[in-house]
Amino acid sequence: MAGIDDSLTFHPLRIAVLTISDTRTEESDKSGALLVGRIKDAGHEIAGKAIVTDEIPAIAAQVQTWADDSGVDVIISTGGTGFAPRDVTPEAVRPLCAREMEGFAVLFHQASFGTVGLSTLQSRAFAGQIGDTFIFCLPGSTGACRDGWDLVLKLELDSRYRPCSLAGQVPRLRDLCA
Repeated sequence: MAGIDDSLTFHPLRIAVLTISDTRTEESDKSGALLVGRIKDAGHEIAGKAIVTDEIPAIAAQVQTWADDSGVDVIISTGGTGFAPRDVTPEAVRPLCAREMEGFAVLFHQASFGTVGLSTLQSRAFAGQIGDTFIFCLPGSTGACRDGWDLVLKLELDSRYRPCSLAGQVPRLRDLCA
């Protein structure tokens, strides 16, 4: 049966949070703060936090910097995944990915449908892998970040989750929680 196996050791991941917005500041970034709080509450480490504007070069540069950093296992971004003219997160991140994780978008939309109904169609949430670093791109609302973390990522990033956890694909943990 799928779930947390309490007999296993929890191995914290090092997760960086990127907010993509032309208007948010550290003081007004509720979605980024929500993710940071939930990541810490789950026992993971914050490897970085940044806010960049809705510009492809700015997004790609920050994501690539973290993907190149061996101290970052996972990147979670919030914002820029909709259909407004300035929403360019997928266009900035997809070219960096060696592989996409199609199942993430499916599960995110299923979870989101339960809270926002058909409005989930307006999200281009997605995930992929840049080198050995996983990236999950969530919409910018606190509700979407809550759904993405609570209903999908919290379990999938927990090394004790069975039948398997994405943590087992992080190079430094492959031998510990495969």
